[in-house]
Amino acid sequence: MTTVTVEANDLTRAYGSHVVVSDVNFNLNKGEVLGFLGPNGAGKSTTMKMLTGNLAPTAGTVKICGIDILEDPKAAKALIGYLPETPPLYRELTVDEMLALSARIHGVTRGKIKRAVDIAKERTGLADMGGRLCENLSTGYQQRVGIAQAIIHSPMVVVLDEPTRGLDPIQIRDIRALIKELGGEHSVILSTHILPEVEMVCDRVQIIHQGKLVFSGAIKDLERNRRSDRLLVGLRKAPPQESLLALPGVTEVAEEDSLLHVRFAEGAEGVAEAIVQAAVAGGWELYQITPDVVSLEDVFVRLTHREEQA
Repeated sequence: MTTVTVEANDLTRAYGSHVVVSDVNFNLNKGEVLGFLGPNGAGKSTTMKMLTGNLAPTAGTVKICGIDILEDPKAAKALIGYLPETPPLYRELTVDEMLALSARIHGVTRGKIKRAVDIAKERTGLADMGGRLCENLSTGYQQRVGIAQAIIHSPMVVVLDEPTRGLDPIQIRDIRALIKELGGEHSVILSTHILPEVEMVCDRVQIIHQGKLVFSGAIKDLERNRRSDRLLVGLRKAPPQESLLALPGVTEVAEEDSLLHVRFAEGAEGVAEAIVQAAVAGGWELYQITPDVVSLEDVFVRLTHREEQA
């Protein structure tokens, strides 16, 4: 039995001559959390709407557990839980009423609705909030209700579009923990523009920029892109920079914040060891030598810049 829950091939959406999303591909397995990352306006929400059947693609296909969402939308959508950017809440309803309505909409049989509501509330930290009106809830709890309505029918695929938007740090931590938990039983697609969020909760990541995918891989592959071609070197008795530039592989030396930033050529090996040996031989009093790790934000800028230059 296949474990693939989402297959999206060459998804494209254009409005007249303006292409918002171009040839985006997805492949998601059961139990995975996939981060769909990009700046505001990159095409994330448009892609999420196409994946959930709320917007028809101009070209391309989407299959949910092997069911084509255009050919059999009712069957495909029954396998999806969706939290859009703004939680779809009827503010005049209580949490229990809202979730019961969502259960009926998603086809939960009448005799199982109460149990489904109780389970969804328990999983989202809403067990004591059933009698509260949605309009009186904080933004964080409204997001929880939004997630609860997305999982009320135990879907195979859960799609969350910017689920931590507008939350405070404590609420963000709780929602991230919930997303990670959901990944144990469902396939989750998390759309966000927050790089650390992806690193914390996702197994794989895809980065979209100006409607095109610029990166697709495991989190460890993204982290590999953080490896820098520089070393941070601390020397109490630093020699002239020419001494460091004379070492094999070293291409540039600059001083910043009392440390030397030593850049080396791509593919160069043994640069750190050469610096250590030279420091010992020259009495430079080496007290620090560490890789200059690139921030995730810098990785994103590098990847998107690379796409723009292509």
